[in-house]
Amino acid sequence: MGHLDLELKKEVSSFRKLAIGTWQTAYDPTVYGTMRIRMEKALEYIEKFRQTHNIRLTVTHLVAKAVAEGLKRCPDANAILRFNKIYLRKQVTLSVLVVQTDQGDGKVDLTAARIADAEKKSLKEMANEMQDAIDKARNRKDKSVESGKGTIKMIPFMFMNMFLKLLGFLMYTLNIDLSGIGMPKDAFGGVTITNVGSLGLDVAYVPLVPYTNTPIFVAPGAVQDVPVVEDGKVIPGKIMNLNASFDHRFIDGFHAGILAKTVKEMMENPFEKFDPV
Repeated sequence: MGHLDLELKKEVSSFRKLAIGTWQTAYDPTVYGTMRIRMEKALEYIEKFRQTHNIRLTVTHLVAKAVAEGLKRCPDANAILRFNKIYLRKQVTLSVLVVQTDQGDGKVDLTAARIADAEKKSLKEMANEMQDAIDKARNRKDKSVESGKGTIKMIPFMFMNMFLKLLGFLMYTLNIDLSGIGMPKDAFGGVTITNVGSLGLDVAYVPLVPYTNTPIFVAPGAVQDVPVVEDGKVIPGKIMNLNASFDHRFIDGFHAGILAKTVKEMMENPFEKFDPV
């Protein structure tokens, strides 16, 4: 009899297959941090924005725009490593992780909706583009992403580690465009955002994914009703934890401080910092 009573899981999602091929060890250069943000004004802004523009704005949109502005203010954090040298990106490209549940009960996959030139776009433009990208991803109409997943499904499990290392080396270290063979171009960008608050989580840290060369992962948590101190008095308030993971090889506390200050400034003063409503 074996040490454990096990049964092979015969069907796994393409994301789960990627995860198995990505991480071989817990050793990494990741730094984790959480920032608490007052959300009363942000929630009020979201409601008025929806009424004004008839667009389903969410907390994720605000965070995405604020992070894009943060990378604009701190270009040294908008970078990748190639041959142990830092290369700065010329534009701010971000991605939002999207859950796909269209394959039946218990069959969940994960993909990314990409927004390029995010620092140049208004919140309204970003919200519309992001919704289009998310709809395409969820309905599996993003041909480049689906083509890439099709390629991944053909790779045997035992070769996934080598395949992902080779993929990252070709696409980022050598900077070769592989879209011609079904690999989406810069699918994850310089920062990836995933709203863990939609899962009911207050705090969660997303691991870095080496083959994507994305050095920053941001995870907004659920908005909570908590007591806060204002003008020396304890009053009811709404707080959101904004959780982040970043690559400490070339992003340190100085860069993280600029990003955190920018995001907090914009999220807590949305009527002054985002599109007028």
